[in-house]
Amino acid sequence: MGANIIDGKALAETVKQEAAQQVTALKEQGITPCLAVVLVGEDPASQVYVRGKINDCAQCGIESRSIRLPETTTQAELLAQVKLLAEDPAVHGILVQLPLPAGIDEKAVIDAIPPEKDVDGFSPVNVGRMQIGEPCYLPCTPAGCIRMIESTGVSIAGKQAVVVGRSNIVGKPAAMLLLAKDATVTVCHSKTRNLKELCAAADILVAAVGRAGFVTGDMVKPGAVVIDVGINRGADGKLHGDVDFAAAAERAAWITPVPGGVGPMTRAMLMLNTVEAARRAAVR
Repeated sequence: MGANIIDGKALAETVKQEAAQQVTALKEQGITPCLAVVLVGEDPASQVYVRGKINDCAQCGIESRSIRLPETTTQAELLAQVKLLAEDPAVHGILVQLPLPAGIDEKAVIDAIPPEKDVDGFSPVNVGRMQIGEPCYLPCTPAGCIRMIESTGVSIAGKQAVVVGRSNIVGKPAAMLLLAKDATVTVCHSKTRNLKELCAAADILVAAVGRAGFVTGDMVKPGAVVIDVGINRGADGKLHGDVDFAAAAERAAWITPVPGGVGPMTRAMLMLNTVEAARRAAVR
């Protein structure tokens, strides 16, 4: 039995159409959502990501500002730029593309973004609100994962969910969002014993470890939903996920491809967060 593919590109288009409709409604009220994207240095992957985000903004009718700073930018200079954007009422969302060059404290930069403009959902305030179930900007990748699972028609409530990876950007928030949807959640990591057995018991398996092919076919429960967050550049120059796709697809009911799975959804959820930030700014 081959798994059904969760088409992240198609689902992302649907989400962006939702965002575009909301943008049209806001523009009728005289509000144009605006996202500022700050890129420091010349990292090729970051340049691709930023270009994609700017294109998504154009597609949704969101105004975008692309601020490019040289590799030699100091932390003080970057913080000054963030402060300018934070104080600009026309900017609703601020995104500083990670990773930052050596010598710049990422945490200090993220903390400098006001929670109401933190459309990445990384600030401690938004993370804390998510933890206790208050309204907040959800981190885009985990929020996209939830939308992908829900798109299958499989109910999350009551399911055994396993998240492999405990990063602050994906693993931990993915576990929190699954818990909020009434799944029973296990978080696995490098010190986990019986990793294979735990994964093989999961109705929903989210792989976010950053190691190509880490999740093998025998770690997938027959009929499971498998969400592969990994993006690893192989020796062949191609992108590979954290899951051995061919082997896992033999057993899973649903699976995301790499590329074309979680990546497009992450960017689409950023558009929704930016629109929401504009809406909230209008009523403050």
